[in-house]
Amino acid sequence: MLVFIDDSGDPGFKTEKGSSKVFVIALVIFEDELEAEKTSLSIKELRRRLKVSDFYEFKFNKCSPRFKKNFIDSVRGYKYRVRAIVVKKDVIYSKRLKNYKEDFYNYIIMQVLKHSEGHIKKAKLKFDKRGEKLLRDNLRVYLSRELDNKNKKVFSDLKFADSKENTLIQLADMIAGSVFAKYSEKDKKYFEILKESRKFEDVWLFK
Repeated sequence: MLVFIDDSGDPGFKTEKGSSKVFVIALVIFEDELEAEKTSLSIKELRRRLKVSDFYEFKFNKCSPRFKKNFIDSVRGYKYRVRAIVVKKDVIYSKRLKNYKEDFYNYIIMQVLKHSEGHIKKAKLKFDKRGEKLLRDNLRVYLSRELDNKNKKVFSDLKFADSKENTLIQLADMIAGSVFAKYSEKDKKYFEILKESRKFEDVWLFK
């Protein structure tokens, strides 16, 4: 099982100064490595059709509406599923989570993995590389402990990849962005396309 993870919005709580009111984490889950490779290839082929560089990075917040629509359409026929968590920040009361971005980020990642209803097992997790190595190591230790991973075996491997070089991290970004756009009431059409193609296994509105 391969799981690609990315977020949309930001983990800060200074909403009066521009922080997003909503934070989303999306997990894109492949049961089959060959299907993951096929999906990745379709994204690379889309670059050619759109006549952009082979190194072009698809990011929801930077893509034009045409690119977003083409991207979502190009990957809808492949076999993967999505689990996402949507956090409206006004439901968070913990001072620790509100004051420390990394703690909030790690906690929400842990929640979506912990409450997967057994649908995520022995997974190879791949995150977008973010922050310093120490922060990434802290995430690894935190998830291992909080998920009781030694016994529950939620993940078998946890690695970080540069999203510029990994098309499936870009897929997670585009899906997280689609969920964020819907729940921040900006644009729901990309979410609806994914919903119609039955990609969502679960979208959890965190409370």
